Amino acid sequence: MIQRAVAEECQVRPLSVVKTGDKVLLVRVDAGRGLNNRLASMGFVPEVEISVVSNGHPGPFVVVIKDVKMALGRGVAHKILVK
Repeated sequence: MIQRAVAEECQVRPLSVVKTGDKVLLVRVDAGRGLNNRLASMGFVPEVEISVVSNGHPGPFVVVIKDVKMALGRGVAHKILVK
């Protein structure tokens, strides 16, 4: 049971490291109340599917959530944890 929890935790990673074209599920947002509320209003809620459209360096970090395309700053993307 503990090994399963550890294995699931190992799969959690920041959105900023997900490659272009990958789809992931949001686990949680590690940020303050203001950013958490702002992201939740944009659709970043637990278990939502996120498609990474562009993760080029340098360049915008673009994702799609619920058929809405949006650009995020890399600092914000790093605070969004996905699996």
